[in-house]
Amino acid sequence: MTSPLGTLQPLRPGADTRHAPSPHGYDIGLLLLRIALGLTMAVHGTQKLFGWFGGAGLEGTGQFFALSGYPSGRTMALVAGLSEVLGGLGLAIGLLTPLAGAAVVGTMINALAVKWGGGFFAPKGVEYELLLTAGAAALALTGPGRYAADRLLPVFRAHRLVHGVAALVLAAVVAGGVLLFRK
Repeated sequence: MTSPLGTLQPLRPGADTRHAPSPHGYDIGLLLLRIALGLTMAVHGTQKLFGWFGGAGLEGTGQFFALSGYPSGRTMALVAGLSEVLGGLGLAIGLLTPLAGAAVVGTMINALAVKWGGGFFAPKGVEYELLLTAGAAALALTGPGRYAADRLLPVFRAHRLVHGVAALVLAAVVAGGVLLFRK
């Protein structure tokens, strides 16, 4: 039988499997989460990069970053937009899932830092950013499930928790480093 993490685990002889969860149910759930979160982030990134979907584009987003205390606002907008688009698309198709999740987490750590003083609930709160961060971190840790491009890559075929942990540590260190430059 397959566990939620996709590794094979032998069943005990005579084990009752009537109430065992379907391994495909986990994979479909992870696919749904990946697509929803990944495409949301990718579209959000296109707002920053190209001004699509009512976004401000690089110039407007760069000005926002500068007003938020980041040096070189336009460059920061470019980095954030690329992280969101590439990380989001990576999550959606399940490609390099730990790194894709880490790209989203790193960007969202900075978004949380910018919005932190506004409380928890929207429109000024952090509930949306916190939910996206948690979802991306969960995907980095659990892996993409069976229905993912990672299944074609030997290194990521059998997801390892250590890949997700290492990617999230990298995200936290890089995001923390970026926050050090913020005024």
